[in-house]
Amino acid sequence: MLPLVQFAQDFSNLWEGYFSYNQVNEVVTGRNKIYAASENAIFSFDSQTKTLEEITTIQGLSGETISTIYYSEAYELLVVGYENGLIEIVFDEDDDILTVVDIVNKSTILDGDKKINHINANENNVYLSTGYGISVFDLERLEFGDTYFIGDGGIQIEVSQTTIFGDYIYAACLDGGGLKKAPIASPNLIDYKNWEQVSNGDFLSVQTNESKLYTINTGKRLYEINNDVLTSLLVFADTPLKTTSLNEKLIVTTKNDVFVYDVDFNLLAKASDNADFNTNFNAATIDADNIYIGTDNFGVLSTSILNPLNYEEIHPDGPLLNTPFSIQADVNGVWVTYGDYTLDYNPYPLNARGVSHLTKGFWINTDYSDLFGARSLNAISVNPSNINQAFVSSFFSGLLEFNNNEPTVLYNQTNSGLESLVIPTNPSYVDIRVGESIFDNTGLLWTITSRVEKPLKSYNPTNNQWVSYSFESLIEDALNDNLGFDKLVIDRNNTKWIASYSKGVIGFNENNGSPLLKNIDEVDGNLPVNSVRALAADDRNQLWIGTDKGLRVLYNTSGFFTDDNSTAEEVIILEDGIARELLSEQYITDIKVDGANNKWIGTIDAGVFYLSSDGQETIYHFTTDNSPLPSNAISEISIEETNSIIYLATDRGLVSFKSGGSGSSEDLETVYAYPNPVRPNFDIVEKKVKIKNISDNVNIKITDIEGNLVAEAQSRINLRYNNYNLEIDGGTVFWNGRNMANNVVSSGVYLIMISDLDTFETKVVKLMVVR
Repeated sequence: MLPLVQFAQDFSNLWEGYFSYNQVNEVVTGRNKIYAASENAIFSFDSQTKTLEEITTIQGLSGETISTIYYSEAYELLVVGYENGLIEIVFDEDDDILTVVDIVNKSTILDGDKKINHINANENNVYLSTGYGISVFDLERLEFGDTYFIGDGGIQIEVSQTTIFGDYIYAACLDGGGLKKAPIASPNLIDYKNWEQVSNGDFLSVQTNESKLYTINTGKRLYEINNDVLTSLLVFADTPLKTTSLNEKLIVTTKNDVFVYDVDFNLLAKASDNADFNTNFNAATIDADNIYIGTDNFGVLSTSILNPLNYEEIHPDGPLLNTPFSIQADVNGVWVTYGDYTLDYNPYPLNARGVSHLTKGFWINTDYSDLFGARSLNAISVNPSNINQAFVSSFFSGLLEFNNNEPTVLYNQTNSGLESLVIPTNPSYVDIRVGESIFDNTGLLWTITSRVEKPLKSYNPTNNQWVSYSFESLIEDALNDNLGFDKLVIDRNNTKWIASYSKGVIGFNENNGSPLLKNIDEVDGNLPVNSVRALAADDRNQLWIGTDKGLRVLYNTSGFFTDDNSTAEEVIILEDGIARELLSEQYITDIKVDGANNKWIGTIDAGVFYLSSDGQETIYHFTTDNSPLPSNAISEISIEETNSIIYLATDRGLVSFKSGGSGSSEDLETVYAYPNPVRPNFDIVEKKVKIKNISDNVNIKITDIEGNLVAEAQSRINLRYNNYNLEIDGGTVFWNGRNMANNVVSSGVYLIMISDLDTFETKVVKLMVVR
């Protein structure tokens, strides 16, 4: 049958992925390479050159959970099987990845039964062992053949593994299906009656090793099969997880050991975990004289078959986990935490995870054991006056300070102004739920703590002074009024805006010692619901509000405390000539404002939206279908403005997008163009010339040396992503090298003349183009 396929696009020009490879669930060998699959990404290790290469959503993988992989040397390709039944084909020396969705779309098979358990090859076919039976895929024609439902009466049963032995295909089955076989050359294997029962029970694997056939049942017992008679050879201490055969060797992996046997079932090697690498094993393969083991914590461990005592850790650099919960960009990279709490802000059961920091291209991972017991880590703030200092919030333990990537202090109820919630029946219990934090322009760090009477606090890192502010007028019962404070932002009026779970948006201003405190909610503030998940104050001092049920904007932030009728408003857009509410009913998880005052909005299940400054135009809507996002569930967004990098944290990993825009400058003094000169090997149409550091409101003309007009643009009119030859995005101008006639310009010197329309300042930059 014709497959339902599509070729994935390579997004490596604008996107970058930051995946963890510490947990490797499958390893296979192919053409002097070891291929290792983590949860949703793959890397290869060349055993001769010792080089590593990553295959992720950036190269076109789906981002779904990988269950197994198989490398075909005959066809020079890697077959990737997923828990949801997806199949992807990664070709050697080819950027395209083929996605096959036949099993995913099969309505007659339950979603929970579509997992690809094992891939076994015979000639041009691979046999996919699945939760429903066996499917055949032709690697020559890249299409599916038959599917075998081999349970009694032709029902669906789970097949854990298949192997070819002599003239037969053997299938190890669960669900009481036992061990079955059928003639491999039979044209009618689709008929369950052609499958003969070899043994009853539940079997984890069946594997050929040269002239021997072995099987393992769920009782952890390994049998040799002779003339379809099972002879018990041994019982493993732990359940065998993977069984494979390579180079006349049988390899069995359990959580603690890897066993390598020769063709006569003599034990050649036993590799076990040790004190230096205390972890669980998941899978193993061999190449030359080495064993390669996929582990839970150390990627792939390599050791010698002859002396399997010492290990070498192999995996690409990356963060600790593929489940980023909170992120914060800095000029050198990004911080990542993995703490967690539920949608109603319950941190239990408490997790114990570390912190990751990408800095200058390398990951520094700090394990939980070095974090003074701080659990459920979430928000991160980097000190803008000292980028080597960062503060990480704990939704149970307080506030953790890092200096030069080392955790130095845990602030709690004993050494700071932070407070624990108080349980009347257990007053000694300590639970300090610190959420979002942010630095103001005076260097104070502001934090918000849930379930206490004075939730808002400022901390001065220079003198260790703490100040607390009461929300008593809003909170009747500090312990039980679950405000679940999530986001905290500060606007140009120094007002602190707080997203709450039960009281909408809260505004607070010190007001020179006479604090102002007020909230708006769905009753009196036109919010769609009281549960607010995201806040952002933009360059016009407008407050963008994301809730469980859509988007609002508070335009009059300056008059918030004096206007008794302060309300947030919907953003109304025209869609096909019909007025509609922007992002109506969307669960919004985060909002960030970039240097062009455009809005990045993350959602819980619809990916990320990139909107124009007023929300009237959707510049991008990134999802798993059209981008390298590994998931449509966006947990947080962070922007590194210097290099215009947008970091996007999802529940399946972290990626970034290089937007190209930047914040505007106060004047034109530092304007420059690059590349300059534009050389013949530079693709000016696609990559474009960038003119950086322009001011907020300018007119730009490009002329040739004789004064002929080549291109012209103006701020707020010729905006980027509108297919102009000359486009403006915040503080950056993009020119595709085309003239007014839409032809690419010839070699020569061009003058870029910039005029600030507010200050009348001018600037001229010379640009040389060599074609």
